Amino acid sequence: MATTTAAIHAPVQAESGLWSWITTVDHKRIGILYGTTAFVFFLIGGLEATIMRLQLMRPDNTLVSPDFYNELFTMHGTTMIFLAVMPLSASFFNFLIPLMIGARDVAFPRLNAFSYWIFLFGAIFLNLSFFFGGAPDVGWFGYSNLTSKQFSPGHGVDFWAVGLQILGIASLAAGFNFIVTIVNMRAPGMKLMRMPLFVWMTLVTSFLIILAFPVITVALVFLLFDRFTGTNFYVPAAGADPVLWQHLFWLFGHPEVYILILPAMGIISEVLPTFSRKPLFGYPVVVYSGIFIGFMGWGVWSHHMFAVGLGPLADSFFALTTMLIAIPTGVKIFNWLGTIWGGRIEFKTAMLFALGFIAMFTMGGLSGFMHASPPADLQQTDTYFVVAHIHYVLYGGAIMGIFAGIYYWFPKITGRKLGEGLGQLHFWLNFVALNVTFFPMHFVGLLGMPRRIYTYAPHMGFDWMNLLSTAGVFGIIAAVLVFMWNVSRSLRHGEVAGPDPWGGATLEWAIPSPPPAHNFGTIPTVHSLDPLWHREGPELVKTANRIGGPIHMPPGSHWPMASALGITLLLSGMVFGWWLGIPGVLITLYGIYSWAFEPCT
Repeated sequence: MATTTAAIHAPVQAESGLWSWITTVDHKRIGILYGTTAFVFFLIGGLEATIMRLQLMRPDNTLVSPDFYNELFTMHGTTMIFLAVMPLSASFFNFLIPLMIGARDVAFPRLNAFSYWIFLFGAIFLNLSFFFGGAPDVGWFGYSNLTSKQFSPGHGVDFWAVGLQILGIASLAAGFNFIVTIVNMRAPGMKLMRMPLFVWMTLVTSFLIILAFPVITVALVFLLFDRFTGTNFYVPAAGADPVLWQHLFWLFGHPEVYILILPAMGIISEVLPTFSRKPLFGYPVVVYSGIFIGFMGWGVWSHHMFAVGLGPLADSFFALTTMLIAIPTGVKIFNWLGTIWGGRIEFKTAMLFALGFIAMFTMGGLSGFMHASPPADLQQTDTYFVVAHIHYVLYGGAIMGIFAGIYYWFPKITGRKLGEGLGQLHFWLNFVALNVTFFPMHFVGLLGMPRRIYTYAPHMGFDWMNLLSTAGVFGIIAAVLVFMWNVSRSLRHGEVAGPDPWGGATLEWAIPSPPPAHNFGTIPTVHSLDPLWHREGPELVKTANRIGGPIHMPPGSHWPMASALGITLLLSGMVFGWWLGIPGVLITLYGIYSWAFEPCT
């Protein structure tokens, strides 16, 4: 009897081996899979950008052909947005959200695994286009009529449209999962206004995902009908309007900007208080400003379309909403500065990246605010000024925030700290290089260099600034190599972290690093916003690590992966032919049936 009781109350043991990773439904392992895969695609997107910058390094260059340059241009934007930044954020969602809310797993563990596998298969499918007749060459925004059969007769656009549909399934599955998890699985006492800021930003982001991706799904379905069945949703010769695509795309695309940046804002809101040794200044205001950004993100899409000719009424409306959405963003920045003010600041690498995020995102926001004025936007919209703006927001903002999160939570994920010396070298190389790369683009854009061109004539004043931008890219490459070496070295020889190496305030720091398979021995009860910084902290740590009852964790399953593979093959049949679609249907149906009736014990 004693043996049986001990077995019931024993901690859940993590499995090992390749098959355990394939069948895992553990949110922490899925987070690691997401992060590793996304970082590989971050490197691929960086390689594509490097080749483009080498082509633009000097005038009249012939390193790559115009067609291949357009393929690189399209795939770089698509890869960085859908295959790198979004899944890197998702890796934090997966690993941390249950830990931060005091749960043992997400609401739907097997759906969580499914979302990863269909993301992986969709990403592979998208990049297969390079080997089957050429990648899409229409820009990551896919404007009509470039995507029509007349102007893109190959399969590149088909790969792009179907690949985005597959990736959309992954995003929707994850979005619903995290909403249910956050709403229903918080620890006792964790009211909404006691949730960590990162959890709040994940919740807002998840709502944006489930509302925005159906819009791009409709746009892509119309496009696929036009290409495969001869309909005319975007064909002007048949009386349709190509601007419909722009409305649908940007109605998705601007909430997508906040899907990319809100997680980084959540990360910053966790890092700054920890290394300032004081609570987040104006916590409720930061929460409400994040919600307001998510809400207002639906009312600004047409500032991407001021050059279309929408008319003075529409231009005025979207100019005003674009100016209005800058207010909650500014509120966040001032609250972050208020958090730092008067704090006992520790300039660890995570803190440096957080401060760098504030500086670079502010610069990107200021250049973006200029585009709220239609007359200014008309001058800048088709120039490299916009390229500078988006990279300050997404690289200086989202990527810097993600690096802050990696340095902050790496000890929790692996049990070891990243090296501070190499980390600070990584930060300064990255900080200097991104400004060398992207800051000259403001000026070359104002001088009139169009974006989306693969070369330019000499003696136009673009030469030395393009050379400088290309040199900056090699600084970014050096910074990424330093980071990779730091990770590799720290995994083997890094300083052992312990449960709470930074003195953090939130629940994930109450348990060992890396966390056990079951996360919490006993689900803790929370009484305050920063529980580990209050009197309840020591008792909460004891409670979280005490095995107080039977612990049941869902077993591994290979059916989520099989179902994801079946759906990918089914949709791939639209490009490769019915012979691939039929086995896709069979695998999908069998996988979902087996998944539905698989025992949970």
